[in-house]
Amino acid sequence: MKRFIHGVLFSAGCLLSVNGLAADALTEAIQKSYAPYRAALYKTNGKSQAEAREVLDQAREGWARVASQFGVRPPAPYDRDKQLPQTFDAIDKAYAKASGEVEQNKLGKAHATLEEVRELLADLRRRNGVVVFSDHMNAYHSAMEELVEDGADLLAKPDGKLRLMARVGVLDYLAKNLKSEASPELAANAEFVELAKGVTKSVADLEAALLADKEEAVKEAISTLKKPYSRLFLKFG
Repeated sequence: MKRFIHGVLFSAGCLLSVNGLAADALTEAIQKSYAPYRAALYKTNGKSQAEAREVLDQAREGWARVASQFGVRPPAPYDRDKQLPQTFDAIDKAYAKASGEVEQNKLGKAHATLEEVRELLADLRRRNGVVVFSDHMNAYHSAMEELVEDGADLLAKPDGKLRLMARVGVLDYLAKNLKSEASPELAANAEFVELAKGVTKSVADLEAALLADKEEAVKEAISTLKKPYSRLFLKFG
């Protein structure tokens, strides 16, 4: 996931921005299939096998339509991507594996397997110079996950709070990108604006706790980072 941070910021001359309407049929189709995928990712992070199965079936059906329509003859810029068949096959296999894990009620494993789909799609776009809003969400997610994972260890180091503050600076930048890179349609959507504010506030709360030098407050702020991001991702990611 670390490569997301470095991969989403292409030079203006070599990217195809797709924050609003997609500029090609395949990207548009992928974005439409992404909504049930997000729901599947969210539900496999929960406890209901039935709900996870239902949304995962919908996600697989959505992806099957994309693969059937574009797997053989993709439009530009993907038509020159020699790795596209392998990527499509890897996504099919990830969905199949996740479905099997849901049937075994191993929702945590299914969630981790579905994360592979996010990475495969991001890599597909990156190879072909396509950027969508989801890539900015992925960049924030990667930095957030690293901070949450490393936070306790950093706090235990003599210079840990300074190092953690550096991580927060990156997270703050990526959180603000979610607003600046949003399409006009998203920027005008009141629900998006409110959910995005929740993300930026969670980062600001962590920064404030660090500046106040309150270790327990820092730990609490770190533990609350995921929830506002998850809410934004589920609806708009």
